[in-house]
Amino acid sequence: MSNINDQIEKERAEAREVCEIKGDGSIECAAAWDVVEELQAEASHQKQKAEPAKTSFQQYCEANPEADECRVYDN
Repeated sequence: MSNINDQIEKERAEAREVCEIKGDGSIECAAAWDVVEELQAEASHQKQKAEPAKTSFQQYCEANPEADECRVYDN
């Protein structure tokens, strides 16, 4: 995951440089930021794959641990 984050930072710096040289409204500037957005989306997808999906009930209990239905009893 750090490889993609390093790549995002590299592309972000490059996008800033391109926009400074070519102008914020240029096609080159937009294309450079598109690359950054695509890398960020890929990083997000990889993160989602790495984390198991939580059920609605698990999300509810995380938000409301004091709820009766979320109590955990030790035997």
